[in-house]
Amino acid sequence: MKPTTQEASPLELKVKTFAQLSNTELYAILKLRVDVFVVEQACPYPEVDGRDEDSLHVWLEEDGEILAYLRVLDRGVESEYVAIGRVIAARRRQGLGSEIMKAGIRVAQERFHAEAIYLEGQVYAQGFYESLGFRQISEPYLEDNIPHIKMLRESDPS
Repeated sequence: MKPTTQEASPLELKVKTFAQLSNTELYAILKLRVDVFVVEQACPYPEVDGRDEDSLHVWLEEDGEILAYLRVLDRGVESEYVAIGRVIAARRRQGLGSEIMKAGIRVAQERFHAEAIYLEGQVYAQGFYESLGFRQISEPYLEDNIPHIKMLRESDPS
């Protein structure tokens, strides 16, 4: 009997407004965010911040499981710039963070015509965001008792 090889399912990129999310999708997104941002990081602060209704939700899914997620907010919701937030990869060291960020940047540029993209990232991830073209625009500060910095990515010159 020959061994069977099973191909990995391709990742599917999904982009939805809050109103387009099914109950199951919303639950899976919030569960992933709470599992990482509250439980794993021991951060006992509210994860649901009232901005999800004004966001585009972007995620990579495989066989119905969300593997990476972020949200994109239009100008004026979080800052004067289009913003990316709540960046998360369920499996680390597999390139999912980079893949979801590149998708989020494309969504920000295509849907909101972003000339610059803003984010507030944890200090430990600064090098990761810099590798994607973001630069630090603030001194480190504490948010929910975790060191953060503000970063900006300006569009590539055409």
